[in-house]
Amino acid sequence: MPSLTARFVESVALPVAGGGREWSAEAVRARPAAEATHPTVARPPRWLPRAVRHSVTDHAGWPVHELSPKPLVARAAVGDPAAEVTVLYLHGGGYISEALPWHWYLMARLARLVPARLVVPMYPLVPRGAAARVVPLVADLLTRLVTRARAGATPAGRVVLMGDSAGGGLALAAAPVARARGAAPPARIALIAPWAAVARPPPPPPALDRLDRLLTVEGLVEAGRRWAGALDPADPLASPLNGTLAGLAPLTVLCGTHDLLLPDSRRLAERAAASGVEIDYHEAPGLPHAYPLFPIPEARRARATLAAAVRAPI
Repeated sequence: MPSLTARFVESVALPVAGGGREWSAEAVRARPAAEATHPTVARPPRWLPRAVRHSVTDHAGWPVHELSPKPLVARAAVGDPAAEVTVLYLHGGGYISEALPWHWYLMARLARLVPARLVVPMYPLVPRGAAARVVPLVADLLTRLVTRARAGATPAGRVVLMGDSAGGGLALAAAPVARARGAAPPARIALIAPWAAVARPPPPPPALDRLDRLLTVEGLVEAGRRWAGALDPADPLASPLNGTLAGLAPLTVLCGTHDLLLPDSRRLAERAAASGVEIDYHEAPGLPHAYPLFPIPEARRARATLAAAVRAPI
């Protein structure tokens, strides 16, 4: 049974914060229009430098934030293989929203918990960004990180690809592109409630539609159509669940059962197993979309699962 805190977040906090209203078709149409005239500038929370070391670099003209543990944590991990880890983290937000405070909180906690260096690109949102352009550039960044790690050119000898929601879909789309180019795979791909197919999905069970207090089917369809751009929304660059999974790195997938993207996670787990891909699948009863980001006890356990997946194969 979900904790009292989890039930409060789902039944009170999410609706008060906007819940499904932020993901109505009308709201989703309005966000790209605003983004076109006033592009969002991603600003990490003010507390971030107190929690981790933070710097900003560049990739393809995008800001790329790097988070790593403070020296005291890093010194404690000297000689520990867990210290030699880079996580390429792709944030969610339906391709229409920048990273939220809870994304930064999760990333800072993982940087300290693993410990690891997190590389976080602020990829362009709709309408400035679309699958056909953004996915290959994310694959470029992944390839660069893995190549440098394997060559011993960086202190991080192990690279893990991670993402939540839309960022999970972007990760799942970029990995096969890098693989098709002949690049070495990351050590693991860890996904939180991945949006793995932006094409209009089969109607969800009515109960699931009612239980998800954050997402709406209409909003997902509208955002997915815009992310696909000139592509067919079923194209694997936009809906990687329609692509070939064989040959991917081992997968870790977490999803709650009150999540409209639960069918994506279940289909991904089934298709990965059928394709011979190692899959470590975690389904959390009664928890909402992207629950590891929220301030609930279950999120602490989810972070521990993610940290274990990042450190070494499960």
